[in-house]
Amino acid sequence: MLLFLLLILQTSAAVGQIDPGHCRFPLGMEDGRVKDKDITASSKWYETTGPQFARLNREEGDGAWCPEGQLQHSDSQYLQVDLSVLTFLTLVGTQGRYARGLGKEFARAYRLNYSRDGLTWKAWKNRQGNTVIEGNKNTYAIVYKELHPSIIARYVRLIPVTELSSTVCMRVELYGCPWHDGLISYSAPEGQLMMPPGYPPASLNDSIYDGTHERSCSGGLGQLTDGVVGMDDFLLTHEKQVWSGYDYLGWRNDSQGTQGHVEMEFVFDRQRNFTSMKVHSNNLFTRGVKIFSSVSCWFKPRLIANWEQETVTFRTVLDDRNPSARYVTVPLNQRTAKALRCRFYFADVWMMFSEISFQSGENPHPDLKTSTHGELKVKSAAPSANDPTEETNTPILIGCLVTIILLLVVIIFLILWCQCVCKVLEKAPRRILDEEVTIRLSSCSDTIIMQTPPVPPRTGHAPAACGGGYAEPDVTQCTPHQSFHSNAPHYAETDIIRLQGVTGSNMYAVPALTVDSLTRKDISAAEFPRQQLIFREKLGEGQFGEVHLCEAEGLPEFLGEGSPLPDRDSRPVLVAVKQLRADATLQARNDFLKEIKIMSRLDDPNIIRLLCVCVSSDPLCMVTEYMENGDLNMFLSQREIESTLTHANSIPSVSLCDLLHMAVQISSGMKYLASLNFVHRDLATRNCLVDRRLTIKIADFGMSRNLYSSDYYRIQGRAVLPIRWMAWESILLGKFTTASDVWAFGVTLWEIFTLCKEQPYSLLSDEQVIENTGEFFRNQGRQIFLYSPPLCPPSLFEVMMRCWSRNITDRPTFDGIYQTLRRHVRE
Repeated sequence: MLLFLLLILQTSAAVGQIDPGHCRFPLGMEDGRVKDKDITASSKWYETTGPQFARLNREEGDGAWCPEGQLQHSDSQYLQVDLSVLTFLTLVGTQGRYARGLGKEFARAYRLNYSRDGLTWKAWKNRQGNTVIEGNKNTYAIVYKELHPSIIARYVRLIPVTELSSTVCMRVELYGCPWHDGLISYSAPEGQLMMPPGYPPASLNDSIYDGTHERSCSGGLGQLTDGVVGMDDFLLTHEKQVWSGYDYLGWRNDSQGTQGHVEMEFVFDRQRNFTSMKVHSNNLFTRGVKIFSSVSCWFKPRLIANWEQETVTFRTVLDDRNPSARYVTVPLNQRTAKALRCRFYFADVWMMFSEISFQSGENPHPDLKTSTHGELKVKSAAPSANDPTEETNTPILIGCLVTIILLLVVIIFLILWCQCVCKVLEKAPRRILDEEVTIRLSSCSDTIIMQTPPVPPRTGHAPAACGGGYAEPDVTQCTPHQSFHSNAPHYAETDIIRLQGVTGSNMYAVPALTVDSLTRKDISAAEFPRQQLIFREKLGEGQFGEVHLCEAEGLPEFLGEGSPLPDRDSRPVLVAVKQLRADATLQARNDFLKEIKIMSRLDDPNIIRLLCVCVSSDPLCMVTEYMENGDLNMFLSQREIESTLTHANSIPSVSLCDLLHMAVQISSGMKYLASLNFVHRDLATRNCLVDRRLTIKIADFGMSRNLYSSDYYRIQGRAVLPIRWMAWESILLGKFTTASDVWAFGVTLWEIFTLCKEQPYSLLSDEQVIENTGEFFRNQGRQIFLYSPPLCPPSLFEVMMRCWSRNITDRPTFDGIYQTLRRHVRE
């Protein structure tokens, strides 16, 4: 048991991969962890406006750092912060000089320069190449700007920018977390252009690399260290408005400089003992991409030394069955070095990486060096038997071991105690618990404006949301690391009915009598020859199954008259195939058959239909419709509202009439589900598919797709929940009804009229969203609602607000919503 726990601790400590979504901690300007001596500037107006006063939310001195004189457009005055260690920066917050109501100066824009060694400075630019960051609009409001891409640096310079001659002042906080990898640069061949037949070109270059580009990339960092892991399909990207293949750096086997292998060099901040290297590699073998077949690494203990002769070689296990991208962990056998050279060998035509990270520790014996055979050679003389250092270290080691053993005993006790408590809670009736929720700033939007109004503290005012179209923000709701003492029910994770099916997609909730006594005889769908299904890409996966996009040859002819499929002139038809894996449990197989029976009952023009099955042999499969234009979220996010400009520039567009027509179709499909007492439980634009005639069909794939993983909140290794679309009673009480689907429909309607350009409650973290549901429960007027989209008519926003009524009985029915929306279309 002790050994098992030690392995767990060692494994967790080895995880060094940065997650930009959670690496958002204040780095110490406001609370003083960054010392005055580490804050410098190119100039200052007075001693009382020196750089040491550039601390966010602080009013010492004259309230901010102000460079000397009137700032001109060509000036490069800067505020410099030394963070002492290499840091992964994700967010910058700025303020002007408020000075207790006397200040008038702020920076409307600024640039960001950074350095890892204090000698070489680099200019930050966003993924579109812009270097100027929008700043403040008044002297007191804090403006938070996401760094897309994030940067790795020790020194940061903020350079205010002005178009006209003016006085500027700044207060600043930086957000991020320590960069434990210690990697300060990598060198690699330039990425290459891929021209896949039938697909758009994929530019597999390192587009954010901050070093030099001369035939190869050298002296910098880029996409391999930005924390963004590429998807299974390398043509899909996490970022919008970028080109296909953006998340990967890739090379072709037979191109110049990469015949048979790709060689990369990695330089670190200091000498380290390397445990392993993790390489996230694409494996879409259906398009000629595989993980590397093997890798050999050389080590250099000092930059001026020669490469050691002995290498570490690792051969991978190639997988021709699962096309998923994956991390490959390469053991480095505790070799000591300050630089590595690794040669990755091709296994197919293409090789693509999206992330590389290293697990290591500092060299505990800097006076030792590793020989070419891996043995340690001592530079200094060996200590004698009476060496006092050895005697001094022995009690320390014994004390450390005793501490570790005691810690493990405590952990074991806590685990056993938690198991006991969980058993008691399972037997106890459902009850409402009070909880203190600690909120940490974790927003997905680019700009967050948090007001600190220059007025006395308010009394009796209800707080609203945080900037960006919401009502006037309340600091108590928005400040990073602010604690909330809640009287709301505890989040009902133990009471929530399992949402996910075996393939990771959501499961409808249906009356129990419809799913009892299931056998294969209950399946009315016809058996389709599985050899006529041609794999195209994986859409998603769950614990026991996967969802694939396939072409079905001869499917319209197989279904015969009455087929819901359009005439394709005997061409293959796109379908979604849910497939059960061979290692599925008996319960999973029963659940899969249950899902088939549920799907077979659905017959509506706005609901995805089950077309056929493959259940005569393993693996079990169900075949459902799929639409040419994909899901509604992706479809709308790539379009603008129809105007003269979109027509003139051939920009993909939709009209307000199109949006209303989509909303009517979704309400019609949900009206049909409600008539059968079916509860969808995951209604959102990601779960609505679109065909070329803008017909909408409600589906259930969204939960299983990595593309939408940020839309779901994971409960400690259990289910993932779409909390931003869920009604308060679903989150707090685990209660799912047609009325909670109505709530989700209101959020879906909001997505449609924002053209899916942002996530619901994008300025709130997941924890803040859950906290907000507590406000709905308390019903004291403090709850935060989604704002009215600019495209949305006021009467339609009233429909949304009714969908979000606190009381279930006050929400409209889907039949009523359908009739209301139809009137809007006729108008």
